[in-house]
Parts: sequence; structure tokens; C-alpha cells
Amino acid sequence: MKALALALLPARLAWRQLRAEKARLASAIAGVMFACVLVFMQLGFRSALFDSASALPRAMHGELFLIHPMTTALFRPEPLPRVRAFQTLAVPEVANAVPVYLAQGSWRNPQTGVRRAIQLVGFDMEAGAVNFPGLTPLIGALKRPDTVAFDARSRPEFGPVPALMAERGPIPVEIANRTVEIVGIVELGASFGADGNVVLSEVNFQRLIKERKASNTDLVALRLHPDADPAAVKLRLTALLPADVVVLTHAELVQWERNYWEKTTPIGFIFAFGSLMGLIVGMVIVYQILFADIATHLPEYATLKAMGYSGGYLSRMVLASAAILALLGFVPGILASAGLYDLVAKATLLPLRMDTTRGLIVFGLIFGMCAFAGLLAMRKLRDADPADMF
Repeated sequence: MKALALALLPARLAWRQLRAEKARLASAIAGVMFACVLVFMQLGFRSALFDSASALPRAMHGELFLIHPMTTALFRPEPLPRVRAFQTLAVPEVANAVPVYLAQGSWRNPQTGVRRAIQLVGFDMEAGAVNFPGLTPLIGALKRPDTVAFDARSRPEFGPVPALMAERGPIPVEIANRTVEIVGIVELGASFGADGNVVLSEVNFQRLIKERKASNTDLVALRLHPDADPAAVKLRLTALLPADVVVLTHAELVQWERNYWEKTTPIGFIFAFGSLMGLIVGMVIVYQILFADIATHLPEYATLKAMGYSGGYLSRMVLASAAILALLGFVPGILASAGLYDLVAKATLLPLRMDTTRGLIVFGLIFGMCAFAGLLAMRKLRDADPADMF
């Protein structure tokens, strides 16, 4: 109870002091809200970047994967010998090895005729190594020559394909200067590396990308027997296969893709730097408000000291003011950020979502920002000397 009283009594006085200057309070809340929204948006964009970039590897259902060691990201892979897939079958625990083909092809908008690069994902439909939402009912149709499935979450610049299919059924479209038929819709999502996706069989992939050698593939998904230990099988395959392939678990494949965007591109750094700038701006605003408030009320603080209130009590009051500003700025900040998330997600088709973990992280950052500003402003309390007032 004593600890609670030590916190609540200064907080009551801090709140009364803050609300006495309504214009100043509104300015401080706006500053904290601005920092909150900026940090939320930067962290949201960063998370959407990683989620969209790793959507394809997360859709893979293999326990182990083979990629070329020079591959930096799946939207521009280095080819590896297809024979490596069959060599893995020498290990008894490997039940199936499924080559996956990845390439960028030229898509012609079925309405406007405008060309745009689109990601092509080819694989054996019946192997079960890749599972996009909506793919299972289309397996039979995609085995036919010159048929593809379109990603409904692709950018709208590719044309209103889902609406056209709902109106007409399967529609023809030109990809890589070849006419194919869209027989269904899947869901994967646009990313920073690919604005849209098309799913097709490996045979149809070879028909579209004729320059691709049949002896090469881009990724191999390995399905293991249920009782196999992926870690042990990975060690055996690493020892068995040449140095032109890397063996990864599913989690390592997803992390491989994330590492490209986080460590080898400036995008991840830019978002982190933007968050830091938002916190610094918010801290400066809160510091200026608290400092001005203390400077304005120095006689009152000196009077409190003369009445016997300790410097620790006055310091707790300043920190309570900072905590109140953090709370008052965070609540409208998270509400505004949630609305902006929804707006930006609809405009960009990126997976921007508000979640509890990010909310707690941002609240901790905002609270720490305000607390640090309060600690800086507390130095002004040293000027509140009763001897100068009386």
C-alpha cells in the first residue's frame, strides 16, 4: 500500500497540473500520438515486408529443401542441377523429392494489353510439396497443357482477373508471349520481390520458359517419412551431396529469405531508422512540454519543497506526468494506426495487421520515450530553491 501511495499521490497532482494547461496538454498528446503512429507504421511495414517476402517458402510443405548456395532470394534463384533431387532418394528416410521452378515472365493485362513482370511457380501438382489456398481443387485442371492458376492477391495492375473469371469462367491470357488459360484462383500475395504470382505445372512451366534447361531446377522440396528425424537426415544429405547445393529445414528456408531483405538490402534498416526518428521526435516534444511546465511552475515547486515535500516526490510527479502523456498519446495512436493499417493494406495488398505483440512493443517504446524525456526534464527541478522564493 505504501508503494502504491508513493506512486498515486504524485500522479494525482501531475494530472491536475497537466489538465490546467489544456493547450499544452493537447500539444503533448499530439506529439506522443505522432511518434506512436510513426513507429507503428514503420514496424508494420517492416513486418509486412518479411511476411510477404517469406509467403512462398512458408507455403512449402517439405521437411527439407535444396537450394543453390548462391541464391540470395527466391524471386531470383540460381539454378541447381535437377539430378540432386534424385540423388537424395538414396537416403531411405526421403520419401519424395519435388523440383520447384521459379522465374519471372511477361504478363499481358487481359483488358488493357499492358505488359508487366509476374512470378511463375512451377511444380508437380500431385506431389503435395506446395499448398496454396485454393490449389487442391485445381490440380486436375492444371495438368492440362497451357493452363495456369492466378494469384487473387496480386496487384490490380495485372487486371481484374477474379472478376472476369466469375463472369466468364476460364479466360485466356498471354504470358511470356504464349497464350494460356487461367482455370482457377489461388491465394499467395504480392511482395516486395514480386507484384503477382502464377501457379502452373512443371511441364507448362517448361513450355513458357523455353530458355530454361530441363536439367536444372531452382528449389527442391524433400518429403520425409513420418518417423524420420529432419536434423539427422539433413546431416546425411549434407555429407552426401556436392557443394553446389545447401540443405535447409523449412524454418531455415524461411529465415534465408528474410535474411536477404533484412541484412542485404537497405529496406530493413530504413524502417528501423524511421522508427528511431519517430521516437526521438516524440521525446523532444514531451521533453519540451515537461520542461516548460516545470519552468512555468518553479515557484509552486519551491513552495512544495518549503512545505517539506522531498525532491524524490517532485521527481515522481514529473515521471507521473510523462507516464500520463504516454498513455494519453498511445490510445489514439494505436487506434489511428489500426485504421491506417487497413487503408494501406487495401491499397498495397501487403499483409499489414495490428497484433498484440507489436502493440505491447510500441507501448513499451513510447513509455520509455516519455520516461526518458521526464528524466531529462527533472534536471530543471534543481532550480526550484525555496531560498530564492522567500
